Amino acid sequence: MAWNEPGGGDDKDPWGNRGDQGPPDLDEAFKKLQNNLTEMFGGGRRGSGGGGGGAMPFNSNVILLGLGIVLFIWFAMGVYVIDQQEKGIVLRFGKALPGEVLPGLHWNPPLIDRVMKANVTRVRTIEHDAQMLTEDENIVKVKMSVQYVIGDIRAYLLQVSDPDQTLSEATESALRHEVGSSEMNDVLTEGRADLSQRVKERIQTYMDRYGTGIAIRQVIIDETAPPDEVLAAFDDVIKAREDEIRFKNEANAYANQIVPEARGQAQKILEQSQGYEKRVVAESGGEAERFNKLYAAYKLAPVVTRERMYIDAMQSVYSNSTKVMVDVKGGSNLLYLPLDKIIQQSTQKQSSSSGDNGGTSSSGNSTSSTSVDTTSRPVSRRDYDR
Repeated sequence: MAWNEPGGGDDKDPWGNRGDQGPPDLDEAFKKLQNNLTEMFGGGRRGSGGGGGGAMPFNSNVILLGLGIVLFIWFAMGVYVIDQQEKGIVLRFGKALPGEVLPGLHWNPPLIDRVMKANVTRVRTIEHDAQMLTEDENIVKVKMSVQYVIGDIRAYLLQVSDPDQTLSEATESALRHEVGSSEMNDVLTEGRADLSQRVKERIQTYMDRYGTGIAIRQVIIDETAPPDEVLAAFDDVIKAREDEIRFKNEANAYANQIVPEARGQAQKILEQSQGYEKRVVAESGGEAERFNKLYAAYKLAPVVTRERMYIDAMQSVYSNSTKVMVDVKGGSNLLYLPLDKIIQQSTQKQSSSSGDNGGTSSSGNSTSSTSVDTTSRPVSRRDYDR
């Protein structure tokens, strides 16, 4: 019956004390609690001759259950997973086991083995910024970044205590060595690509020598500049060099344009001269051949040949000149000459003659120019015979 139920008595509390005896005794309460727990786990009291009693030991099933739980927890602590981008190594009592732990589900005894793992595919980057002297004793500012991965997981985790700090110090050393052996112009302008390649090779040499397990992927020179105090003057020098290169390129472009044209004009003039030479030689040969044939005909029939030559000459002269017929006897005292039309016709004939001859005039076409001469006497056969 509960102590607070009706009829249970109002003079007792849960600890067995009466209401009129003051507060409960704590020692007695703890003893009762211990006895209850002992009975719960299978123990009990047994009397002795002396009237004393002791607690029975715990049940063996409870002990086995506790050991099983501890063993399960210990086993679960040894299960771990290596990601696809990771590799690991196992330390047994502080000594590294041979081989590497590959990606997947693994188990090692906890508290005995220690697993160290790291991402071996992620590209890491460190930034570096420094001022240094060049070979020609000038100061330059260099900003660069080094990209690297873990090439050897065992060396990276075990060989060096802080491989990233080692890489940073090696980068400083390699950069100062290469910049110190280069001139300022090479560092600031066209030599930057070669500088980055040399720095990369030197850093990798240092990493292999120290055994850090780091593989350098790329070294990028982000910025190279002179100190701020001389930046304006250096910009002027750079601008002057750019102008020099631009003027040279413009001159080369003009030369590439004008030289082929000049060579073409020279070739054209040379071919025209060769054509003129062949034409003059051919005309001279034809004239000589014509003269020889005419001379042979003249020896056979002098009178007929002379008459024929006279008629041909007159035909050539009058066909290429402007003729004005004046009737003196039947005309009036006022003489009108259409000089404007004569000059116009003469100009047209000269233009057409120049176009046919390619813009050049020769002695064989001297009769193409016409004129009006009313005072000269007509040509007779007697003059031609002379």
